[in-house]
Amino acid sequence: MMAESVQRRFCTTEMLTRELDQAGRTGTALPRRALAPLLAGARSVAEADALRLWRRSGLPPGHWNVPIFDANGNYIATPDFWCDECAFAWEIDSYRHHADVDGHRATVARNARYVAAGIVVLQTLPSRLRAEPERVERELRAAFRTAQARPRPNVRPAA
Repeated sequence: MMAESVQRRFCTTEMLTRELDQAGRTGTALPRRALAPLLAGARSVAEADALRLWRRSGLPPGHWNVPIFDANGNYIATPDFWCDECAFAWEIDSYRHHADVDGHRATVARNARYVAAGIVVLQTLPSRLRAEPERVERELRAAFRTAQARPRPNVRPAA
């Protein structure tokens, strides 16, 4: 519920933190644990699952939901996860948000911008984060190695 509220802009993570702080400690352990990935930048339950998997992988830290631009300042995309070290993007793409004609069109256009900019991107279904975490982690490592193996493209996250 907290992720949905933040994602739909009903509230901010700061507002949720303030509410929990005002409530005290008793009975707030579970909400505080649920809030932690949101404070790190995740904006959905699937992104929270992805955050936990990324941290477990031992790969370098990155940023959640940060806009990426090319050398000319043109917007490329806002990946779910971005590792600036090697210009690697990870998208947690659910069927629900990408299946209609407009969603599919936007996803294909986004992926074309990634490719044109030289960005390595891995797309993962949210259901696989819990059903096949080991396999997803292997895919993450392989995609990350691919990103490291090529010259880093001239792209940057928003300041």
